[in-house]
Amino acid sequence: MSATLSAPGSVGVVAPEKLAFESPLQLESGKTLPRFDLMVETYGALNADASNAVLICHALSGDHHAAGVSATDDRKPGWWDSAIGPGKPIDTDHFYVVCLNNLGGCRGSTGPNTPNPATGELYGPDFPLLTVSDWVRSQAMLADRLGIGAWAAVVGGSLGGMQVTQWAIDFPERVRNAVIIASAPRLSAQNIAFNEIARQAILTDPAFHGGRFYAHNTIPSTGLKLARMLGHITYLSDEAMRAKFGNELKAPKPGFNFDVEFEVESYLRYQGQRFVERFDANTYLLMTKALDYFDPARDYGGSLTRAFQHVQARCLVVAFTSDWRFAPERSRELVRALLDARKDVSYAVIDSSLGHDDFLMPIPHYHDVLGGFMARARP
Repeated sequence: MSATLSAPGSVGVVAPEKLAFESPLQLESGKTLPRFDLMVETYGALNADASNAVLICHALSGDHHAAGVSATDDRKPGWWDSAIGPGKPIDTDHFYVVCLNNLGGCRGSTGPNTPNPATGELYGPDFPLLTVSDWVRSQAMLADRLGIGAWAAVVGGSLGGMQVTQWAIDFPERVRNAVIIASAPRLSAQNIAFNEIARQAILTDPAFHGGRFYAHNTIPSTGLKLARMLGHITYLSDEAMRAKFGNELKAPKPGFNFDVEFEVESYLRYQGQRFVERFDANTYLLMTKALDYFDPARDYGGSLTRAFQHVQARCLVVAFTSDWRFAPERSRELVRALLDARKDVSYAVIDSSLGHDDFLMPIPHYHDVLGGFMARARP
């Protein structure tokens, strides 16, 4: 997992490491994973008393590769490279940063596309559904393995922010600072509806074969592509789409057919195809269901304030004005509940234009807020 600097501000070339956990993990569903692997990347150095560790929790389609590059000729850095590295908001000159591919993922951690030890075949649809709490407990086991008693900070956006929230609730003594970005205390009915349409696109693809498409040497590419196209629309604002694509025909006259005639059609088809080439359909189903299930207040009589009662972390909640999928009012629900529970919370709304994906962008005000908070999180 060591890194070699290749450019100023970059953690350089990084290599992931697969860590095996032979202890069973009891899941919220009542099922048990007898053992599991987690694919992990780290950046920076852990200090002597292990007090400078930061956990980065990824969003739905993310993975362990958050910063740096995989090879010297790799043109695409990790998914949050703009925020992690020497001199960046999550400064690896001061922090030891850990990011993992969540359980159920398709990038090296145990999931539907890895072997089921009971059968020797790939798990496929037999892989159990997971919750955000399940992920957090597996991450606590990872912290134990790395010798980290408490995180200096747990940080995440979108679904990652939900993991941060659950960490602060479930392990209050192990989180000193919590950074919840572009997230929500639970999904709206509209968000669940988007997820359901995406799942139906996959489930009804003839190539899905009940989730056992691996054995048929195929993938439900049409369904997965449609799911990604739908999701991608919700990650962008109307303003961003208008500015990026406009609505003019590519040709002088309409073709009166169903070929690509507008720029946005071409973009969505491209993004959908790219996703098919790198993601697993069963993982997409599992991840969206974990999103739907997330509701930390459920175990506290529906009261988010009661859920936050034992939180010890200093919290930062960040929202973006153009994010309509997890709009600022959803973040304010978190802030109000934390304040009602008399917790230490800061809140920032960042002027933005792209939409939900702004949490991945190097917006100066955003990075100033994040960097300022993280500077105070240094041990």
